[in-house]
Amino acid sequence: MTQALREAIALLRCPHCGDVLRHEGSAVRCPAGHAFDVARQGYLNLLPGGARAGTADTSEMVAARAAFLAAGHYRPLAEALARAVKQGPLLDVGGGPGYYAAHLLDALPVTSGLTMDLSVPASRRAARAHPRLAAVAADAWQPWPVLDAVFGTVLSVFAPRAPAEALRVLAPGGVLVVATPTPAHLEELVGELNMITVDPTKPARLATQLSAFTPVAAELVEDQLHLTADEVATVVAMGPSAHHRTQPATGRRWVTLSVQVTSYAPRVGTTPDRAHRSGRSGP
Repeated sequence: MTQALREAIALLRCPHCGDVLRHEGSAVRCPAGHAFDVARQGYLNLLPGGARAGTADTSEMVAARAAFLAAGHYRPLAEALARAVKQGPLLDVGGGPGYYAAHLLDALPVTSGLTMDLSVPASRRAARAHPRLAAVAADAWQPWPVLDAVFGTVLSVFAPRAPAEALRVLAPGGVLVVATPTPAHLEELVGELNMITVDPTKPARLATQLSAFTPVAAELVEDQLHLTADEVATVVAMGPSAHHRTQPATGRRWVTLSVQVTSYAPRVGTTPDRAHRSGRSGP
């Protein structure tokens, strides 16, 4: 088990009963006896019943995404996120192979991080992404297997936000950092490849969804990406169009990167739901 995961276990709770977790031998257990495996690749599997199919990224999808990100196409976004994140520990929800979390940990050399993703192949890669990054396979659409008020930053990059859970797990003074595409994002590909468009009402819907938070900082990240046909196919597969039929891409072309990065602080007077702090009832 890596040192990063040993430290992260102290921030986690059992996904079955909500109680604290402890490392015992080759497994991680709660006082009620629920046990979870630490994979030899270094991640902790907190998916009830083990890995599951569905919308989780496959090994092939994760490998393609990791290669695309490693090529630096979304580095301007990673740099903007680093400017937004001021404190740790860091929780990257839907963190995939750990690219953004690793970049942020480099920018914050005294803190640690945890990625949470439904995809087991993504968790395998994230466990190796940075020496101060731990990885957990967990379903971000369910109550998070994280203790109350323990993270300085919750990060959501094109991923589930679960505002009630973000509010619960943020420590005092913590922030939620959200990256969302604008209507200009990948606009050169939308019509040509029959991709899903960004709803122009999304900012209003996001404001409603995050009504328990107050925006405290924002940055628009825009760049031009020169992509091959294979990279175009990968960037399509990295978004919601991955689950819909699109036209195949051909040739190299310029594509717009356009993402809004916004930092949110809990509204004054907002009280998180701490119902499961003691772990006596299920999450």
